[in-house]
Amino acid sequence: LMAYPGVFCISLDFELHWGCFENMLMDEKAQRYFNNTRDIIPKKLELFADQDIHVTWAAVGMLFRQNRQEWEAGKPAVLPTFDNPAVSAYEWIDRHGFMGDQDPYHFAPTLVDKIKSTPNQEIGTHTYAHYFCLEHGQTKEQFRCDMEMACQVAAEKGISLKSLVFPRNQFNQEYLSVCRDLGITSVRSSPDIWYWEPATGSSFMKKLFRAGDAYLKFQPIKMVSLEDIDISGGLPLQLPATRLYRPWKQGQPLQNTLKMRRILNEMTEAARKNAYYHIWWHPHNFGNNPKECFSELKQIVAHFNKLRSQYGFMSLTMNEITELLLRK
Repeated sequence: LMAYPGVFCISLDFELHWGCFENMLMDEKAQRYFNNTRDIIPKKLELFADQDIHVTWAAVGMLFRQNRQEWEAGKPAVLPTFDNPAVSAYEWIDRHGFMGDQDPYHFAPTLVDKIKSTPNQEIGTHTYAHYFCLEHGQTKEQFRCDMEMACQVAAEKGISLKSLVFPRNQFNQEYLSVCRDLGITSVRSSPDIWYWEPATGSSFMKKLFRAGDAYLKFQPIKMVSLEDIDISGGLPLQLPATRLYRPWKQGQPLQNTLKMRRILNEMTEAARKNAYYHIWWHPHNFGNNPKECFSELKQIVAHFNKLRSQYGFMSLTMNEITELLLRK
């Protein structure tokens, strides 16, 4: 039996304002936030290319659109019927409209192209409309229409989608068959710890533990090796996330230090034990303090490189991990 190497996976939920519309209006502060986000993405890509870091970018399909006209003309056949209209991207745009035809907070075709042309970057999907899969009122059929549109806009750019990250990590077991029908071979699932169960209406305790866990070792994370990922259930495979990178915060030197120490120590342990370590964030998490967040990312990458040369730790996208598991 071949033993798997230690594997380091980064997946990014690339969504711009589509990931925050229900609790963020596009005021000046928000515009600055997303402008910073857009500016830092090419720098991240340069770092990843330069250091040979393989990354999965799970992109909201609407970002592939060039402009308002294209967006209007290309809606899924059936729109989601959420009981709560505030969680629908379509309702939000009906109420607030776009910021100009080529609205840079909702369309990002040039950034998608940049990711696509950077070596070892996988473009996956975060659904077409940042679709909430556990909200009341929506149906599996509506999810299918949303995902068909995500696949279509990607195909127009010559991209075949293989990996999915459920928005807000609303992992819906029922919907995996739709993913399989559309050629999705892997989805990201949540860490196997009670306080990471699906993120709708999380209790105060869950939130408290999730936040605290970023800084202190409440309970050791369960080291998962690739052998532990179940391939017997068929596709798509479920690749569990390990750790959410939380952005650098002004005036919190202790939290910043503890958080980084936690990530780097976990990476070391995974590399030493030939385990799998999956870190994720949203590119817009760098929107408030891009310089400081970027410098933390450089620390993570430098640490990975040390572990790569010391233990043969490997950097792989979600799709590369899936292909490795399926080959076996």
